[in-house]
Amino acid sequence: MSSMQDFIVSKVRVKLLSEFLSNPAEMYYIRQLTRKVEEEINAVRRELIHLTSCGILKDEKRGNRIYYTLNKNYLYYKELLSMVGKSSGLGLAIFKTAPKLGHIKFAMISGRFLRHMPRAKDTVDLLLVGDVILPQLADLIRETEAKLSREINYTVMTEEELTYRKTHNDPFIARILESSRIMIIGDEEELVA
Repeated sequence: MSSMQDFIVSKVRVKLLSEFLSNPAEMYYIRQLTRKVEEEINAVRRELIHLTSCGILKDEKRGNRIYYTLNKNYLYYKELLSMVGKSSGLGLAIFKTAPKLGHIKFAMISGRFLRHMPRAKDTVDLLLVGDVILPQLADLIRETEAKLSREINYTVMTEEELTYRKTHNDPFIARILESSRIMIIGDEEELVA
């Protein structure tokens, strides 16, 4: 299975990036991060200094603590978010269980869901297209909701239904396809074409 360690050698850096990108609005101080990633404080401090110096994180002094937060203006922010979205949480659950869920042509997660932003009106967190086994999917969604402690709003449709809705300018599909997304399965260009 692919993971972020395929690209990033430091185990501590992978854990830190995963924590920050899984909770993009959070601010953390060193000891808090040390507990969350279960690594030595010196290793965490060294990686925080590196991630701050290259612009991935921002630091802010408050009282006697330095807080770190994700720099959403970092050049590769979206790509890092996409990697974490695919290698953890809902993205990982869908990818790992895809064969048990039937034949999935497209699976996409809303960018708003990954960023922990409120859901926009008439949109979904997860779109699956293909011949999906619904009871299996419902079990997976329930398990993932329990792990993430948040509701997942999802839609399932066949390829024929997607094609029909796109050709008839269905506003629901148009809103989904216009918004930001992370593709878990399938080609994004083919999905929106």
